[in-house]
Amino acid sequence: MSYSPISTRSPASSSGSATSLRALEFSEGAQRAPRTPTDTTHDPLGRGNRPRIFSTNTPTSFVFDVQRDSLNIGLSESTRAGDHVTEKTIGLVNGVALVVGNQIGSGIFSSPGLVAADAGSVGASLIVWLLSGVLAWTGASSFAELGSAIPLSGGAQAYLSYAYHPIVSYLFSWTAISVLKPASNAIIAVIFGEYLNRLFYDATTADASNIPQWAIRIIASFAIIIVSILCVWTPRLATRVAVLFTSVKIAALISVIIMGFITLSRGKISTAFKTPVFDGTSPNPSAYALALFSGLWAYEGWDQANYVTGEMKDPARNMPRVIHTSMTTVTLLFLFTNVSYFLVLDKDVVSSSNTIALEFGRTLFGSVGAIIFAGMVAVSCFGALNGAFFTNSRLICAAGREGFLPSLFGDLHPVRGTPVNATILQAVLTSFFVIFGGGFKSLVNFYSVASWGFYFLTVLGLVVLRIKEPFLERPYRTFISTPLIFCAVALFLLSMPVLAAPLEALSAVGVTEAGSKLILFTSCIQRRTIHNARNMVHNELSARLISAIAIRKLVQGSEYLSWSLFNGSSNPPLSATQERKSIQGQ
Repeated sequence: MSYSPISTRSPASSSGSATSLRALEFSEGAQRAPRTPTDTTHDPLGRGNRPRIFSTNTPTSFVFDVQRDSLNIGLSESTRAGDHVTEKTIGLVNGVALVVGNQIGSGIFSSPGLVAADAGSVGASLIVWLLSGVLAWTGASSFAELGSAIPLSGGAQAYLSYAYHPIVSYLFSWTAISVLKPASNAIIAVIFGEYLNRLFYDATTADASNIPQWAIRIIASFAIIIVSILCVWTPRLATRVAVLFTSVKIAALISVIIMGFITLSRGKISTAFKTPVFDGTSPNPSAYALALFSGLWAYEGWDQANYVTGEMKDPARNMPRVIHTSMTTVTLLFLFTNVSYFLVLDKDVVSSSNTIALEFGRTLFGSVGAIIFAGMVAVSCFGALNGAFFTNSRLICAAGREGFLPSLFGDLHPVRGTPVNATILQAVLTSFFVIFGGGFKSLVNFYSVASWGFYFLTVLGLVVLRIKEPFLERPYRTFISTPLIFCAVALFLLSMPVLAAPLEALSAVGVTEAGSKLILFTSCIQRRTIHNARNMVHNELSARLISAIAIRKLVQGSEYLSWSLFNGSSNPPLSATQERKSIQGQ
């Protein structure tokens, strides 16, 4: 059933959550929330550790069914009542590997240049990377609590719908389909195009410092076309080679760290650490917001920590360990990688390059090193783009089938069984951002502003639910200071780009505003459709009534005419009822 934007829900409260919680539990299945014994140790009223399905008894009008009416944009499969409950097979080590693998991507091989350029100094850029890791840490911890308290597929979409209103969830879905997914794919494609062009220009020209943007866009567009064909023609490629591409990018990251510290041990470090590390630090707060956006792009994937909650063994115990271990690992890896960059490369080289891995390899091993490192990053980017197209095209296909988009995009290829129309739309949107997005930095700023607005609302929803649903069972519960710190920094990140990157900020706001206009337009169409349907039913009933009356009159007239001809009387015939009454009267 598709979501109707005109559905309403009154604000939930702690005393008015019975209906909403029951709707959530019934949509997910009673097996996901078994009743637990009441613990009166912490609550003298006997309300501690109360199962989700029970709340206080004031009704609330929660018309929107989160599991049924929302579009699943998460990575996990939905579980409905009567379905087989997913077996809990993920332990501590598996959970850490999944979260770390989701975060290590192409960002660490391209974002350091943007961070160093905005921060202005080596020391400030390293602090930005540390703060980015801490902020991602607080976000992952907050999302994990939401995922354990609201065990529905869809991630942030389900949380926004439950904490606020389905319209907020719809806006997130609209933004994810039209902006977040295509822009993220465009960033990966641009990185791929820039690395390949850098290799080509290094081999053919003496000065490869200024690569024309049209060359990067052409290579990125070709990559999008090839990936689209592969997703339609060979749908299993993305899943088969995912492990290979993940291994390549982790190997490249570890190689950078090892080579950097070998350089340090040999005493051949660059000038970046021979001068005061805070020389040239930017005094502009807006610049630090943009630097954090670039750093957080490398940490992208922290919001997927909650997706393993439903399949984790003993989530109350293991989930904190997974988050703390994985975020510590990724933060240290990224810090050591940036230190290695500055150990080998000068600050000016790092600040001016989006292909820092290539510069790193060329400085250490010449052209052979440049080819090896650039090839590793390009392969990992292509694999990431292929995997993203595989999942995002199916998201668009699901949106077409659920009524969020025209049903055309829900059709499958008659032979391959792949979402060909959805893949074409995904390719068109991604190519649009590649061609008109303004380059790597503009795309990162645009994507970050668009995504962090919803990250802020989602984590703020945790605080809202702590107030509205104080007795909601939470297998994992973070400190209340964690979401508050996240929300405070997120507000800073969202306010500063208005001054530093106004075009990207206004574009992100404009896309979200377009989604709200689409809701109003859809609501008007639905109301008009309902009104027209009612008129059609009324007209049809009226026509049937008139026809029935006319037929009845015609039958009566024919009976009267037959009576007159054969009986020679002008009196109309009596009906059976009238004849009985006449006999009874006699």
